[in-house]
Amino acid sequence: MQTLLELAIGYALVCVLVAMAFCAVRLLIGPSAHDRVLALDTLWMCGMLLALVLGIRFGTQVYFEAAILIALVGFVSTIAMAKFLMRGEIIE
Repeated sequence: MQTLLELAIGYALVCVLVAMAFCAVRLLIGPSAHDRVLALDTLWMCGMLLALVLGIRFGTQVYFEAAILIALVGFVSTIAMAKFLMRGEIIE
């Protein structure tokens, strides 16, 4: 019999995967570039959450370190894309 924590982790995994699927759909069919950037931003955030939930599930530090790397790279890439959409260039 599963414990309540195992059921909650399974439910969280399913929810994050569904959110990632919705973000991927918006990324592919987004009507504008701004919608695609927002979908990509939400997609890396869901990827970070997936790594965190897997880290809780398996109890290893590797997933938490991966989540930190995903968060840092995702934040920098979102800022770069937003700057590119606003000004047309990334480096001034």
